[in-house]
Parts: sequence; C-alpha cells; structure tokens
Amino acid sequence: MSQDIRLDVSYAEKFVTEPEAEGMKPVVLAAQKTLLEKTGPGAEFTGWVNLPETYDREEFSRIKKAAEKIRDESRILVVTGVGGSYLGARAAIEFLSKGRGESGLRVLYAGSSLNPDQMNDLLDELEGTDFSVNIISKSGTTTEPAIAFRILKALLEERYGKKGAAGRIYATTDQKKGTLKELADAEGYETFVVPDDIGGRYSVLSAVGLLPIAAAGGDIDALMQGAGRMAEICQSDDPEKNPALLYALYRCALEKKGMEVEVLSNYDAGLHQICEWWKQLFGESLGKEHQGLFPAGMDLTTDLHSMGQYIQDGRRNLIETVLDVKNAGRDIRVPEVPGNADGLQYLNGRSLNEINHKAMEGSIIAHAEGGVPVMRIELDRRDEDSLGQLFCFFEYACGVCGYANGVNPFDQPGVEFYKRNMFRLLGKPGYENK
Repeated sequence: MSQDIRLDVSYAEKFVTEPEAEGMKPVVLAAQKTLLEKTGPGAEFTGWVNLPETYDREEFSRIKKAAEKIRDESRILVVTGVGGSYLGARAAIEFLSKGRGESGLRVLYAGSSLNPDQMNDLLDELEGTDFSVNIISKSGTTTEPAIAFRILKALLEERYGKKGAAGRIYATTDQKKGTLKELADAEGYETFVVPDDIGGRYSVLSAVGLLPIAAAGGDIDALMQGAGRMAEICQSDDPEKNPALLYALYRCALEKKGMEVEVLSNYDAGLHQICEWWKQLFGESLGKEHQGLFPAGMDLTTDLHSMGQYIQDGRRNLIETVLDVKNAGRDIRVPEVPGNADGLQYLNGRSLNEINHKAMEGSIIAHAEGGVPVMRIELDRRDEDSLGQLFCFFEYACGVCGYANGVNPFDQPGVEFYKRNMFRLLGKPGYENK
C-alpha cells in the first residue's frame, strides 16, 4: 500500500501571511461544509463525493468481466469520448504505464478532435488488427465523439458483421435515456452507466474511467481503495490533517492576493495526462464570472529549457504546484566511465531518479526565490493506490475552491457559446437564428 499523499507548502508560506491564512480558513471551512452537506449550487452533481464508498458493486464486477473479454478478443481498445469522457481514463492509463500493450492490449483514443488527419492515422493503426470500442457519452449527440463513433461503428460492421460488431462495442452512457442509450438497447451493446449525479470531469472513478483502466490492466480495486482512504481524510476540517483542504486554502489565499495563473509541473512523463485532466477539472469548474486561476501544465525538466525563463523572471502573477513521485518504477544509473571528457564524472554511478529529484529541488528553490509561491504534492509511487488518492484529492480541493470563490463548480455555461455558433455555421436545424 502506498503512503498517503502529502502536501508541502513550505515554499508558499512566505507569500501568505499568518493573518491572511487565518482569514481564509473560515471561508474554506464553510465551503467544505457546503460541499460535504450538498447544500450549494450544483449539489445535484456531487455524487462523486461519496463514490469511493457507494459505487455500484454489481456494475464494478461487470466492468472487470468486460475488461477481460476486451483483452481476450482485441489487440486495441479505442476509447471514444471528449473532455471528462476520456481525459481521466487516459490520465490513469498513462500514469500506470498501461496503454502500451503490456496487458496484451493497446489503448488508443478518438472523439476528442475534429481533425481528419488524426482520424485517418487512427484508422491506419486499426488496419488488420482486432479492436473494440468503448463509446463514452451521456447523450450520444456530442459532436466530436458522435462523428468518431459513426466512423468506427461502420468499420467494425464492415469487418465483423453487424452482430460481431455489436459484441465489440461497449457504451458508457445514461442509464435510461438519450440517443446512445437507445442505440445500445436496439443493437445489443453492453452498457455501463454515466451517473446522473456526477458531471463528466468528476467521473473518472465511475464506469467512465474504470472500464478503460481495467481493460488496460489497471487494478481498479486498488484504485478505489486509495480513493476511499483519501475521501475519509477529506472529511477532516483540520488543514494540517487534510491536504486537499490545505491546498484549497493556499490557492484561494493566493488568488485573493492577485495571482492569476497556476502551473502544475511534473518531472515524470507519466504525469503529462494527469496535468491535462487537472486543467479541465479546474478550468471548467472555476473559470467563471471573470475569475479563477488559469490552469497550465508543464513537463519538466524539458520545459525548463523553454518556459523556465518565464517562470523565473516573468510576470509575478503565477503560482506553481509540483507533482512529485518519490520512487521511480524503473530506475537506471549513469554509466561509470574513466576520465571527464563530458564533464559528468561527478555523476558516475548515480541513479537517474536521484538526479531528476535534485533538478526538481533546485528548480523549486530557484522559483520560490524568484517570487513564485510553490506547493509540492508528494506521492509515494506511480501505482493505483496513489492514483486513487490523487484523483480524490484534486476533486475535493476543486469543489471547495469553487464554493469558496462563490461559483458553482459543477456547471459549464460558457462551453455552450462555441457550440451554438458552430451548429449555426454548419446549418444544424434549429440554430439558424442563434
């Protein structure tokens, strides 16, 4: 079992005075109470709060059986969705290094773009290879995944026949209604539920994320175990015992002091998609009423050679949160060679994990000294238990930040504006004058 997530705010404390922190504490405690008691705006979409304890055990068992069937029948699973319908699953699969075929199954993605080259590249990958599709959509009418699914469904039916294709399609959708639910019932697809009380960006611990994660070989029992433990920790009203509450407190205090951007940095390629998931969670939840920290992600040390200058010396309107995985899954040592022709003699025999962490520590010190408040989220290792904790940690913190800022963290009214214009330009019936 992994250790619990830890939050280090020692490099942010000098930017938030004790009176400022104490003044913010009752605000975030009231927000936490609103979230846990489900009394605030959007409360009908807070089913994720109790999900690690109340999830449907019968569906959970079906998910594991379906995952085995997918691995037995296919070499590729195409996860088809956009936004919260796929970001969490992709983040988990890449965090666990499970999408590259170690389980006998590769996981690819469709429905998050309208780019024709991207779709054609995917179709090339599927040529001559057995595959299955997990279509994830509450309604079935979201433009990007609906188009991708129409193309993939036609290919499946051409290759396996209508009945054979139906056995390779898994629909994660509304329990009772919607275009996709009606199609799944008519065609005989196995279905899993997008819960009515959980919005897409908070849905990774439901069937939305669990089926692709399990199919890729992830241990979803351990995932839910870690999430359950963090959910218990998040009940505490003591920021010293509840890292999600402490994180929310510092984010809100720093935003109140004029910070405008939060950079989520990682020093591990397996965390890139975690940053992408986090960007949607916090951007879509908190970017309302002309407020909210702009969420940005950075892959370090790579981006230190491009964006490091800005973080160090640019506008002092940003904070940095660092994801720190203490133990590498696989390490490697610098070869010992005679002489010092490359100037690396001082690194002879040292592990890359150690060197990477020294780069992290050096960057944190430099950024803090340069005027950037830095928080560090520490995970023991890249495994399912740590991941379940991390998902739960960020979801709770996001909900608290929303209520503390006076916004509904569970709706997304701004997203509808681009859709309305797109539908009008494409000539969708009913949108001519909108």
